[in-house]
Amino acid sequence: MVTTLDTRPRHPEKANRPDTPIQRKPDWIRVKAPTSAGYAETKAIVRAHGLATVCEEAGCPNIGECWTKKHATMMIMGDTCTRACAFCNVKTGLPGALDPAEPVNVAEAVAKLGLEHVVITSVDRDDLPDGGAQHFAQVIGAIRARTPATTIEILTPDFLRKPGALEVVVAARPDVFNHNLETVPGLYLKIRPGARYFHSLRLLQRVKELDPTLFTKSGIMVGLGEAREEVLQLMDDLRSADVDFLTIGQYLQPTRKHAEVKSFVTPDEFKSYERMASAKGFLLVAASPLTRSSYHAGEDFAKLRAARLQALGR
Repeated sequence: MVTTLDTRPRHPEKANRPDTPIQRKPDWIRVKAPTSAGYAETKAIVRAHGLATVCEEAGCPNIGECWTKKHATMMIMGDTCTRACAFCNVKTGLPGALDPAEPVNVAEAVAKLGLEHVVITSVDRDDLPDGGAQHFAQVIGAIRARTPATTIEILTPDFLRKPGALEVVVAARPDVFNHNLETVPGLYLKIRPGARYFHSLRLLQRVKELDPTLFTKSGIMVGLGEAREEVLQLMDDLRSADVDFLTIGQYLQPTRKHAEVKSFVTPDEFKSYERMASAKGFLLVAASPLTRSSYHAGEDFAKLRAARLQALGR
């Protein structure tokens, strides 16, 4: 048997870009390397079911903490993305065919991990007619069938130029619909060139129009060169779209070929963003240097439900 090694670069579109400097991380960013038994067990379960996780593919700094608690964010539809965002470490290129067994494999992994709340995300699949919407629905359905008590949060692509796709996903009734704006509109051409800020904003607004009972959520990174005033305007835009939950975290540069970190936002600045966002009416805000979309997602979902009940006076 001959084994062929894949020698293609992980990010071929970035190969000829000039290197950007990587700044030394401040003390408040540092995390310990994962070594726990829980981490190893989570990794074994993920591997046994042939699954990809955004925790690994995106190089999340919280993987040690989350996997120790058996909290893994499943990344469906393969490990190769059709977009080429300047901040992202997920492999780019032409993806393979969808795995028809993936919905059942994800559901089995959720059961074995004993997850009360699971986050399902995906690569962008611009190559598919529906952007992968039906596959998202099938994964949600498989989890509901296998572990009915598990609450489901999805972090979706933007389904740009995929009419009807959003309706398919919302009809599957996840508990939380998350779509990240990622950054302020003025940085889109540089940081998220394949996306459109106002399309993403409208996507979130449309979710609430289709099903007002769903929680909506969005996240951004800071430290990419955005101005404070731009972040505050983005908060207003999200509230105009009736988004419930905002996450804000520090951008960390994966390689020298990715967008440069322009600044490390201090913990005090994050607290200020959190206060401002809360004052603007979000049900929940998570803002800290290590905040990521699915970080503490289970605990945050419980807080989100409690906040809605309090707002309704129950």
